Amino acid sequence: MTAFRSVNAASGEAFGEDLPVHGPDEVERACALAEAAFDTYRTADYELRARFLEAIADQILAIGDQLIETAMCESGLPRVRLEGERGRTIGQLRLFADVVRSGNWLRVQIDPALPDRAPVPRPDIRLRMIPLGPVAVFGASNFPLAFSTAGGDTASALAAGCPVVVKGHPAHPLTSMLVASAISSAATACGLPKGVFQHVAGPSHELGETLVRDSRISAVGFTGSRAGGLALLKIAQARHVPIPVYAEMSSTNPVLLLPEALKVRGEELGGQFVNSLTMGAGQFCTNPGLVIAISGDGLDAFTQAAIQAVLSAPAQVMLSRGICNAYVKQTASLTAHYALELLACSRDVGDATSAGSYLFRTTATQFLAHPDLACEVFGASSMMIVCTNEAEQVAVLNALEGQLTATMHMDAADQEMAQRLLPLLERKAGRILLNGWPTGVEVCSAMVHGGPFPATSDSRTTSVGSLAIERFLRPVSYQNFPAEMLVRELLDH
Repeated sequence: MTAFRSVNAASGEAFGEDLPVHGPDEVERACALAEAAFDTYRTADYELRARFLEAIADQILAIGDQLIETAMCESGLPRVRLEGERGRTIGQLRLFADVVRSGNWLRVQIDPALPDRAPVPRPDIRLRMIPLGPVAVFGASNFPLAFSTAGGDTASALAAGCPVVVKGHPAHPLTSMLVASAISSAATACGLPKGVFQHVAGPSHELGETLVRDSRISAVGFTGSRAGGLALLKIAQARHVPIPVYAEMSSTNPVLLLPEALKVRGEELGGQFVNSLTMGAGQFCTNPGLVIAISGDGLDAFTQAAIQAVLSAPAQVMLSRGICNAYVKQTASLTAHYALELLACSRDVGDATSAGSYLFRTTATQFLAHPDLACEVFGASSMMIVCTNEAEQVAVLNALEGQLTATMHMDAADQEMAQRLLPLLERKAGRILLNGWPTGVEVCSAMVHGGPFPATSDSRTTSVGSLAIERFLRPVSYQNFPAEMLVRELLDH
Protein backbone atom coordinates (compact mmCIF):
# COMPACT_ATOMS: atom_id res chain seq x y z
CA MET A 1 0.00 0.00 0.00
CA THR A 2 1.47 3.36 -1.08
CA ALA A 3 0.75 6.73 0.54
CA PHE A 4 -0.15 10.32 -0.31
CA ARG A 5 -0.47 13.57 1.63
CA SER A 6 -3.07 16.25 2.07
CA VAL A 7 -2.56 19.63 0.36
CA ASN A 8 -3.21 23.10 1.78
CA ALA A 9 -5.60 24.72 -0.72
CA ALA A 10 -4.25 28.26 -0.13
CA SER A 11 -0.53 27.49 -0.34
CA GLY A 12 -0.53 24.39 -2.52
CA GLU A 13 1.86 22.78 -0.03
CA ALA A 14 1.51 19.22 1.24
CA PHE A 15 1.09 18.85 4.99
CA GLY A 16 0.41 16.27 7.66
CA GLU A 17 1.33 12.61 7.83
CA ASP A 18 1.39 10.18 4.95
CA LEU A 19 -2.09 8.84 4.23
CA PRO A 20 -2.81 5.31 2.99
CA VAL A 21 -3.70 4.78 -0.66
CA HIS A 22 -6.21 2.01 -1.01
CA GLY A 23 -6.19 -0.33 -3.98
CA PRO A 24 -8.16 -3.28 -5.40
CA ASP A 25 -7.61 -5.43 -2.31
CA GLU A 26 -9.09 -2.80 0.00
CA VAL A 27 -12.04 -2.25 -2.38
CA GLU A 28 -12.63 -6.02 -2.45
CA ARG A 29 -12.60 -6.17 1.34
CA ALA A 30 -14.90 -3.15 1.72
CA CYS A 31 -17.45 -4.51 -0.75
CA ALA A 32 -17.35 -7.96 0.83
CA LEU A 33 -18.03 -6.47 4.26
CA ALA A 34 -20.85 -4.33 2.86
CA GLU A 35 -22.48 -7.34 1.22
CA ALA A 36 -22.13 -9.41 4.39
CA ALA A 37 -23.82 -6.63 6.40
CA PHE A 38 -26.67 -6.03 3.97
CA ASP A 39 -29.25 -8.54 5.17
CA THR A 40 -28.63 -7.73 8.81
CA TYR A 41 -28.87 -3.99 8.25
CA ARG A 42 -31.85 -3.98 5.90
CA THR A 43 -33.92 -6.04 8.33
CA ALA A 44 -32.83 -4.08 11.41
CA ASP A 45 -35.51 -2.30 13.41
CA TYR A 46 -36.31 1.06 11.82
CA GLU A 47 -35.86 2.81 15.14
CA LEU A 48 -32.31 1.43 15.30
CA ARG A 49 -31.64 2.70 11.80
CA ALA A 50 -32.94 6.14 12.77
CA ARG A 51 -30.84 6.20 15.94
CA PHE A 52 -27.78 5.26 13.87
CA LEU A 53 -28.28 8.33 11.65
CA GLU A 54 -28.69 10.53 14.72
CA ALA A 55 -25.60 8.97 16.30
CA ILE A 56 -23.59 9.87 13.19
CA ALA A 57 -24.72 13.49 13.58
CA ASP A 58 -23.71 13.46 17.24
CA GLN A 59 -20.30 11.92 16.47
CA ILE A 60 -19.61 14.54 13.80
CA LEU A 61 -20.44 17.30 16.26
CA ALA A 62 -18.17 15.65 18.81
CA ILE A 63 -15.14 16.06 16.51
CA GLY A 64 -15.42 19.74 17.30
CA ASP A 65 -13.19 22.44 15.88
CA GLN A 66 -10.67 19.95 14.53
CA LEU A 67 -13.11 19.10 11.73
CA ILE A 68 -13.68 22.74 10.76
CA GLU A 69 -9.98 23.66 10.84
CA THR A 70 -9.00 20.60 8.81
CA ALA A 71 -11.65 21.31 6.18
CA MET A 72 -10.61 24.98 6.04
CA CYS A 73 -7.03 23.99 5.35
CA GLU A 74 -7.86 21.37 2.72
CA SER A 75 -10.59 23.31 0.87
CA GLY A 76 -9.70 26.98 1.31
CA LEU A 77 -13.31 27.61 2.36
CA PRO A 78 -13.90 30.06 5.23
CA ARG A 79 -14.89 29.02 8.74
CA VAL A 80 -18.41 30.46 8.58
CA ARG A 81 -19.18 28.55 5.38
CA LEU A 82 -17.89 25.27 6.81
CA GLU A 83 -19.67 25.69 10.13
CA GLY A 84 -22.86 26.20 8.16
CA GLU A 85 -22.08 23.16 6.05
CA ARG A 86 -21.52 21.06 9.16
CA GLY A 87 -24.93 22.19 10.40
CA ARG A 88 -26.48 21.19 7.10
CA THR A 89 -24.78 17.79 7.23
CA ILE A 90 -26.11 17.14 10.72
CA GLY A 91 -29.52 18.47 9.73
CA GLN A 92 -29.92 16.13 6.78
CA LEU A 93 -28.85 13.12 8.86
CA ARG A 94 -31.55 13.98 11.38
CA LEU A 95 -34.05 14.63 8.61
CA PHE A 96 -33.52 11.11 7.28
CA ALA A 97 -33.86 9.69 10.79
CA ASP A 98 -37.32 11.25 10.83
CA VAL A 99 -38.01 9.86 7.35
CA VAL A 100 -37.10 6.35 8.49
CA ARG A 101 -39.38 6.60 11.52
CA SER A 102 -42.30 7.84 9.44
CA GLY A 103 -42.38 4.67 7.33
CA ASN A 104 -43.78 6.63 4.38
CA TRP A 105 -40.82 5.56 2.25
CA LEU A 106 -42.14 1.98 2.31
CA ARG A 107 -45.04 3.05 0.04
CA VAL A 108 -47.15 0.17 1.29
CA GLN A 109 -50.08 -0.77 -0.95
CA ILE A 110 -52.58 -3.52 -0.12
CA ASP A 111 -55.04 -4.90 -2.68
CA PRO A 112 -57.00 -7.57 -0.81
CA ALA A 113 -58.22 -10.71 -2.53
CA LEU A 114 -61.52 -10.62 -4.41
CA PRO A 115 -62.40 -14.34 -4.60
CA ASP A 116 -65.87 -13.68 -5.97
CA ARG A 117 -64.76 -11.38 -8.79
CA ALA A 118 -65.88 -12.60 -12.22
CA PRO A 119 -64.73 -13.82 -14.55
CA VAL A 120 -61.37 -14.20 -12.75
CA PRO A 121 -60.87 -13.86 -8.97
CA ARG A 122 -58.20 -11.41 -7.79
CA PRO A 123 -55.46 -12.71 -5.53
CA ASP A 124 -54.26 -10.85 -2.44
CA ILE A 125 -51.38 -8.54 -3.51
CA ARG A 126 -49.30 -6.34 -1.23
CA LEU A 127 -46.41 -4.01 -2.10
CA ARG A 128 -43.56 -2.37 -0.24
CA MET A 129 -40.20 -0.83 -1.09
CA ILE A 130 -36.99 -2.60 -0.13
CA PRO A 131 -33.33 -1.44 -0.24
CA LEU A 132 -31.26 -2.09 -3.36
CA GLY A 133 -28.04 -3.29 -1.71
CA PRO A 134 -24.59 -1.80 -1.03
CA VAL A 135 -24.15 1.69 -2.46
CA ALA A 136 -20.94 3.38 -3.65
CA VAL A 137 -20.76 7.09 -2.80
CA PHE A 138 -18.21 9.52 -4.23
CA GLY A 139 -17.25 12.56 -2.17
CA ALA A 140 -17.57 15.97 -3.86
CA SER A 141 -14.76 18.50 -4.02
CA ASN A 142 -16.86 21.62 -3.38
CA PHE A 143 -18.74 20.37 -0.30
CA PRO A 144 -16.25 18.50 1.93
CA LEU A 145 -19.02 17.81 4.47
CA ALA A 146 -22.56 18.09 3.06
CA PHE A 147 -21.93 16.24 -0.24
CA SER A 148 -19.11 13.98 0.82
CA THR A 149 -18.42 11.20 3.32
CA ALA A 150 -21.53 11.78 5.46
CA GLY A 151 -23.37 13.85 2.87
CA GLY A 152 -26.81 13.49 1.37
CA ASP A 153 -26.01 10.38 -0.70
CA THR A 154 -24.65 8.54 2.33
CA ALA A 155 -27.48 9.69 4.60
CA SER A 156 -30.23 8.70 2.15
CA ALA A 157 -28.63 5.33 1.32
CA LEU A 158 -28.21 4.44 5.00
CA ALA A 159 -31.79 5.57 5.63
CA ALA A 160 -32.97 3.24 2.87
CA GLY A 161 -31.21 0.31 4.56
CA CYS A 162 -28.23 0.12 2.21
CA PRO A 163 -24.65 -0.29 3.45
CA VAL A 164 -22.37 2.40 2.02
CA VAL A 165 -18.83 2.31 0.65
CA VAL A 166 -17.49 5.87 0.31
CA LYS A 167 -14.68 6.78 -2.04
CA GLY A 168 -13.23 9.83 -0.27
CA HIS A 169 -12.36 12.85 -2.38
CA PRO A 170 -8.57 13.25 -2.68
CA ALA A 171 -8.80 17.03 -2.21
CA HIS A 172 -9.88 16.67 1.43
CA PRO A 173 -8.64 13.27 2.64
CA LEU A 174 -8.12 14.24 6.29
CA THR A 175 -11.60 15.73 6.53
CA SER A 176 -13.03 12.60 4.97
CA MET A 177 -11.12 10.34 7.37
CA LEU A 178 -12.35 12.28 10.40
CA VAL A 179 -15.97 11.95 9.25
CA ALA A 180 -15.50 8.29 8.30
CA SER A 181 -14.24 7.58 11.80
CA ALA A 182 -17.32 9.31 13.24
CA ILE A 183 -19.65 7.11 11.15
CA SER A 184 -17.78 3.94 12.13
CA SER A 185 -17.96 4.93 15.80
CA ALA A 186 -21.71 5.48 15.48
CA ALA A 187 -22.14 2.05 13.87
CA THR A 188 -20.20 0.40 16.70
CA ALA A 189 -22.18 2.26 19.36
CA CYS A 190 -25.43 1.08 17.74
CA GLY A 191 -24.24 -2.53 17.57
CA LEU A 192 -24.30 -2.62 13.76
CA PRO A 193 -22.00 -4.75 11.60
CA LYS A 194 -18.72 -3.18 10.51
CA GLY A 195 -19.69 -3.49 6.85
CA VAL A 196 -22.59 -1.03 7.20
CA PHE A 197 -20.06 1.70 6.38
CA GLN A 198 -16.69 1.45 4.68
CA HIS A 199 -14.29 4.13 3.47
CA VAL A 200 -11.60 3.86 0.79
CA ALA A 201 -9.23 6.65 -0.22
CA GLY A 202 -6.59 7.54 -2.76
CA PRO A 203 -5.87 10.04 -5.56
CA SER A 204 -6.38 7.78 -8.59
CA HIS A 205 -9.46 7.42 -10.79
CA GLU A 206 -8.82 3.67 -10.91
CA LEU A 207 -9.90 3.31 -7.29
CA GLY A 208 -13.39 4.62 -8.03
CA GLU A 209 -13.63 2.62 -11.24
CA THR A 210 -12.78 -0.58 -9.37
CA LEU A 211 -15.47 0.21 -6.82
CA VAL A 212 -18.18 0.72 -9.45
CA ARG A 213 -17.19 -2.48 -11.25
CA ASP A 214 -17.56 -4.61 -8.13
CA SER A 215 -20.55 -6.91 -8.57
CA ARG A 216 -21.70 -6.34 -4.98
CA ILE A 217 -22.33 -2.63 -5.52
CA SER A 218 -25.98 -2.01 -6.41
CA ALA A 219 -26.05 1.75 -7.07
CA VAL A 220 -23.75 4.78 -7.22
CA GLY A 221 -24.14 8.33 -5.88
CA PHE A 222 -21.83 10.92 -7.48
CA THR A 223 -21.42 14.71 -7.45
CA GLY A 224 -18.78 16.16 -9.74
CA SER A 225 -17.84 16.90 -13.33
CA ARG A 226 -19.72 15.76 -16.40
CA ALA A 227 -16.68 13.81 -17.58
CA GLY A 228 -16.42 12.00 -14.24
CA GLY A 229 -20.13 11.22 -14.04
CA LEU A 230 -20.29 9.94 -17.61
CA ALA A 231 -17.21 7.76 -17.07
CA LEU A 232 -18.84 6.08 -14.06
CA LEU A 233 -22.13 5.73 -15.92
CA LYS A 234 -20.36 3.97 -18.78
CA ILE A 235 -18.65 1.55 -16.39
CA ALA A 236 -21.91 0.84 -14.55
CA GLN A 237 -23.79 0.16 -17.77
CA ALA A 238 -21.05 -2.12 -19.12
CA ARG A 239 -21.21 -4.44 -16.11
CA HIS A 240 -22.66 -7.94 -16.48
CA VAL A 241 -25.49 -6.62 -14.28
CA PRO A 242 -25.87 -2.86 -14.97
CA ILE A 243 -26.64 -0.61 -12.02
CA PRO A 244 -28.03 2.93 -11.67
CA VAL A 245 -25.63 5.86 -11.32
CA TYR A 246 -27.20 8.92 -9.75
CA ALA A 247 -24.77 11.58 -10.93
CA GLU A 248 -25.09 15.33 -10.47
CA MET A 249 -22.84 16.78 -13.15
CA SER A 250 -23.24 20.05 -15.06
CA SER A 251 -25.51 23.11 -14.89
CA THR A 252 -25.31 26.81 -15.82
CA ASN A 253 -28.49 27.77 -13.90
CA PRO A 254 -29.98 30.52 -16.10
CA VAL A 255 -31.41 33.63 -14.45
CA LEU A 256 -34.10 35.50 -16.39
CA LEU A 257 -34.56 39.21 -15.70
CA LEU A 258 -38.09 40.06 -16.82
CA PRO A 259 -38.71 43.60 -18.13
CA GLU A 260 -40.71 45.20 -15.32
CA ALA A 261 -38.49 43.78 -12.56
CA LEU A 262 -35.45 45.02 -14.47
CA LYS A 263 -36.95 48.50 -14.89
CA VAL A 264 -37.97 48.82 -11.24
CA ARG A 265 -34.93 47.32 -9.51
CA GLY A 266 -32.20 46.74 -12.06
CA GLU A 267 -29.42 48.25 -9.94
CA GLU A 268 -30.43 46.24 -6.87
CA LEU A 269 -30.54 43.03 -8.89
CA GLY A 270 -27.07 43.68 -10.28
CA GLY A 271 -25.49 43.72 -6.83
CA GLN A 272 -27.48 40.69 -5.63
CA PHE A 273 -26.47 38.72 -8.72
CA VAL A 274 -22.75 39.21 -8.10
CA ASN A 275 -23.14 38.28 -4.45
CA SER A 276 -24.58 34.96 -5.61
CA LEU A 277 -21.98 34.58 -8.37
CA THR A 278 -18.97 35.07 -6.10
CA MET A 279 -20.22 33.05 -3.13
CA GLY A 280 -17.68 30.33 -2.36
CA ALA A 281 -15.51 31.50 -5.27
CA GLY A 282 -18.35 30.46 -7.58
CA GLN A 283 -17.74 26.79 -6.81
CA PHE A 284 -21.41 25.88 -6.45
CA CYS A 285 -23.31 23.51 -8.73
CA THR A 286 -26.12 26.12 -8.57
CA ASN A 287 -23.94 29.10 -9.49
CA PRO A 288 -25.77 31.62 -11.77
CA GLY A 289 -23.67 31.09 -14.90
CA LEU A 290 -26.09 32.72 -17.35
CA VAL A 291 -28.18 35.90 -17.10
CA ILE A 292 -30.81 36.36 -19.81
CA ALA A 293 -32.52 39.71 -20.32
CA ILE A 294 -34.40 41.67 -22.99
CA SER A 295 -32.79 44.96 -23.90
CA GLY A 296 -34.71 47.83 -22.34
CA ASP A 297 -35.19 50.02 -19.29
CA GLY A 298 -33.12 48.95 -16.32
CA LEU A 299 -30.64 46.75 -18.15
CA ASP A 300 -27.95 49.44 -18.10
CA ALA A 301 -28.46 49.97 -14.37
CA PHE A 302 -28.21 46.23 -13.77
CA THR A 303 -25.09 45.97 -15.91
CA GLN A 304 -23.28 48.87 -14.27
CA ALA A 305 -24.09 47.63 -10.78
CA ALA A 306 -22.87 44.14 -11.68
CA ILE A 307 -19.67 45.50 -13.21
CA GLN A 308 -18.87 47.54 -10.10
CA ALA A 309 -19.59 44.57 -7.85
CA VAL A 310 -17.31 42.29 -9.90
CA LEU A 311 -14.51 44.88 -9.88
CA SER A 312 -14.83 45.12 -6.10
CA ALA A 313 -14.85 41.38 -5.53
CA PRO A 314 -11.55 40.06 -4.14
CA ALA A 315 -9.74 37.07 -5.58
CA GLN A 316 -10.60 33.92 -3.65
CA VAL A 317 -8.81 30.69 -2.87
CA MET A 318 -10.20 27.87 -4.99
CA LEU A 319 -10.63 24.29 -3.84
CA SER A 320 -7.47 22.97 -5.43
CA ARG A 321 -4.66 23.93 -7.77
CA GLY A 322 -6.18 21.73 -10.50
CA ILE A 323 -9.60 23.40 -10.23
CA CYS A 324 -7.96 26.84 -10.24
CA ASN A 325 -5.89 26.00 -13.33
CA ALA A 326 -8.98 24.76 -15.18
CA TYR A 327 -10.91 27.91 -14.26
CA VAL A 328 -8.09 30.20 -15.40
CA LYS A 329 -7.86 28.32 -18.70
CA GLN A 330 -11.63 28.51 -19.30
CA THR A 331 -11.92 32.21 -18.49
CA ALA A 332 -8.91 32.97 -20.70
CA SER A 333 -10.60 31.11 -23.56
CA LEU A 334 -13.83 33.05 -23.04
CA THR A 335 -11.94 36.35 -22.86
CA ALA A 336 -10.40 35.60 -26.26
CA HIS A 337 -13.72 34.52 -27.84
CA TYR A 338 -14.71 36.98 -30.55
CA ALA A 339 -18.43 36.56 -29.82
CA LEU A 340 -18.01 37.72 -26.21
CA GLU A 341 -17.36 41.08 -24.60
CA LEU A 342 -15.53 41.05 -21.27
CA LEU A 343 -17.45 43.52 -19.13
CA ALA A 344 -15.42 43.15 -15.94
CA CYS A 345 -12.97 40.94 -14.11
CA SER A 346 -11.71 41.30 -10.58
CA ARG A 347 -7.99 41.35 -10.03
CA ASP A 348 -6.29 37.99 -9.63
CA VAL A 349 -3.56 37.74 -7.03
CA GLY A 350 -1.24 36.04 -9.47
CA ASP A 351 -0.78 32.73 -7.67
CA ALA A 352 -1.86 29.23 -8.64
CA THR A 353 -4.52 28.77 -5.99
CA SER A 354 -6.64 31.96 -6.11
CA ALA A 355 -8.69 33.50 -8.90
CA GLY A 356 -10.93 36.47 -9.59
CA SER A 357 -14.46 36.88 -10.96
CA TYR A 358 -15.52 37.43 -14.58
CA LEU A 359 -18.59 38.90 -16.27
CA PHE A 360 -19.08 38.54 -20.03
CA ARG A 361 -21.78 39.77 -22.41
CA THR A 362 -23.08 38.55 -25.75
CA THR A 363 -26.21 38.76 -27.87
CA ALA A 364 -28.82 36.06 -28.29
CA THR A 365 -27.83 35.75 -31.95
CA GLN A 366 -24.17 35.12 -31.10
CA PHE A 367 -25.02 32.74 -28.26
CA LEU A 368 -27.21 30.65 -30.53
CA ALA A 369 -24.51 30.61 -33.20
CA HIS A 370 -21.84 29.34 -30.77
CA PRO A 371 -23.05 26.36 -28.70
CA ASP A 372 -19.68 26.21 -26.94
CA LEU A 373 -20.65 29.36 -25.01
CA ALA A 374 -23.25 27.35 -23.07
CA CYS A 375 -20.64 25.21 -21.29
CA GLU A 376 -20.44 25.34 -17.50
CA VAL A 377 -17.52 27.21 -15.95
CA PHE A 378 -16.73 25.97 -12.45
CA GLY A 379 -15.94 29.24 -10.73
CA ALA A 380 -17.14 32.83 -10.41
CA SER A 381 -17.73 33.46 -14.11
CA SER A 382 -21.05 34.40 -15.68
CA MET A 383 -22.38 35.53 -19.04
CA MET A 384 -25.11 38.04 -19.85
CA ILE A 385 -27.18 37.20 -22.92
CA VAL A 386 -29.00 40.26 -24.27
CA CYS A 387 -32.13 39.52 -26.30
CA THR A 388 -34.07 41.94 -28.51
CA ASN A 389 -37.48 40.41 -27.73
CA GLU A 390 -39.30 37.57 -26.02
CA ALA A 391 -38.96 35.31 -29.06
CA GLU A 392 -35.16 35.49 -28.81
CA GLN A 393 -35.39 34.81 -25.08
CA VAL A 394 -37.42 31.66 -25.78
CA ALA A 395 -34.96 30.59 -28.48
CA VAL A 396 -32.07 30.89 -26.00
CA LEU A 397 -33.95 28.83 -23.41
CA ASN A 398 -34.79 26.17 -25.97
CA ALA A 399 -31.10 25.89 -26.86
CA LEU A 400 -30.03 25.23 -23.26
CA GLU A 401 -29.31 21.79 -21.87
CA GLY A 402 -30.98 20.42 -18.74
CA GLN A 403 -30.41 22.46 -15.59
CA LEU A 404 -30.51 22.08 -11.83
CA THR A 405 -32.20 25.45 -11.49
CA ALA A 406 -33.85 28.21 -13.49
CA THR A 407 -34.70 31.59 -11.96
CA MET A 408 -37.08 34.39 -12.94
CA HIS A 409 -36.97 37.86 -11.42
CA MET A 410 -40.40 39.40 -11.97
CA ASP A 411 -42.81 42.04 -10.75
CA ALA A 412 -46.60 41.90 -10.95
CA ALA A 413 -46.61 43.35 -14.47
CA ASP A 414 -44.34 40.49 -15.63
CA GLN A 415 -46.72 37.74 -14.55
CA GLU A 416 -48.19 37.02 -17.98
CA MET A 417 -44.72 36.63 -19.49
CA ALA A 418 -43.63 34.47 -16.57
CA GLN A 419 -46.68 32.22 -17.09
CA ARG A 420 -45.74 31.82 -20.75
CA LEU A 421 -42.15 30.91 -19.89
CA LEU A 422 -42.97 28.54 -17.02
CA PRO A 423 -43.84 25.43 -19.11
CA LEU A 424 -40.51 25.71 -20.92
CA LEU A 425 -38.60 26.15 -17.65
CA GLU A 426 -40.37 23.09 -16.22
CA ARG A 427 -38.94 21.04 -19.09
CA LYS A 428 -35.45 22.43 -18.53
CA ALA A 429 -34.89 22.44 -14.75
CA GLY A 430 -35.50 20.56 -11.53
CA ARG A 431 -36.03 23.68 -9.39
CA ILE A 432 -37.61 26.94 -10.54
CA LEU A 433 -37.11 30.06 -8.42
CA LEU A 434 -38.98 33.35 -8.40
CA ASN A 435 -37.22 36.50 -7.15
CA GLY A 436 -34.36 34.64 -5.51
CA TRP A 437 -30.91 33.33 -6.35
CA PRO A 438 -30.05 29.69 -7.02
CA THR A 439 -27.07 29.35 -4.68
CA GLY A 440 -28.17 27.72 -1.45
CA VAL A 441 -30.24 24.53 -1.43
CA GLU A 442 -32.71 24.04 1.41
CA VAL A 443 -32.76 20.51 2.87
CA CYS A 444 -36.46 19.70 3.17
CA SER A 445 -39.16 17.38 1.89
CA ALA A 446 -40.18 19.61 -1.05
CA MET A 447 -36.65 20.18 -2.41
CA VAL A 448 -35.50 18.87 -5.79
CA HIS A 449 -31.78 19.04 -6.45
CA GLY A 450 -31.73 17.35 -9.81
CA GLY A 451 -32.81 18.01 -13.36
CA PRO A 452 -32.71 16.86 -16.97
CA PHE A 453 -29.40 15.64 -18.43
CA PRO A 454 -26.63 16.77 -18.06
CA ALA A 455 -27.62 18.39 -14.77
CA THR A 456 -28.08 14.82 -13.57
CA SER A 457 -27.99 11.36 -15.08
CA ASP A 458 -31.59 10.68 -14.02
CA SER A 459 -34.06 13.57 -13.96
CA ARG A 460 -36.60 11.54 -11.94
CA THR A 461 -34.56 11.84 -8.76
CA THR A 462 -33.07 14.34 -6.32
CA SER A 463 -29.87 14.24 -4.27
CA VAL A 464 -31.22 16.66 -1.62
CA GLY A 465 -34.38 16.35 0.45
CA SER A 466 -36.35 13.41 1.78
CA LEU A 467 -37.25 12.17 -1.72
CA ALA A 468 -33.57 11.21 -2.17
CA ILE A 469 -34.20 7.95 -0.29
CA GLU A 470 -36.16 6.61 -3.27
CA ARG A 471 -33.00 6.31 -5.38
CA PHE A 472 -31.87 3.38 -3.25
CA LEU A 473 -35.16 1.47 -3.01
CA ARG A 474 -37.09 -0.84 -5.32
CA PRO A 475 -40.66 -2.22 -5.18
CA VAL A 476 -41.57 -5.83 -4.40
CA SER A 477 -45.06 -7.35 -4.57
CA TYR A 478 -46.16 -10.25 -2.33
CA GLN A 479 -48.98 -12.33 -3.78
CA ASN A 480 -51.12 -14.78 -1.77
CA PHE A 481 -48.86 -14.64 1.31
CA PRO A 482 -50.27 -15.89 4.62
CA ALA A 483 -50.20 -13.32 7.42
CA GLU A 484 -47.52 -15.18 9.36
CA MET A 485 -45.07 -14.72 6.44
CA LEU A 486 -45.63 -10.99 6.03
CA VAL A 487 -43.57 -8.25 7.64
CA ARG A 488 -45.60 -6.13 10.05
CA GLU A 489 -45.98 -3.21 7.60
CA LEU A 490 -47.89 -5.44 5.16
CA LEU A 491 -50.36 -6.82 7.68
CA ASP A 492 -53.98 -5.69 7.71
CA HIS A 493 -54.53 -2.84 10.13
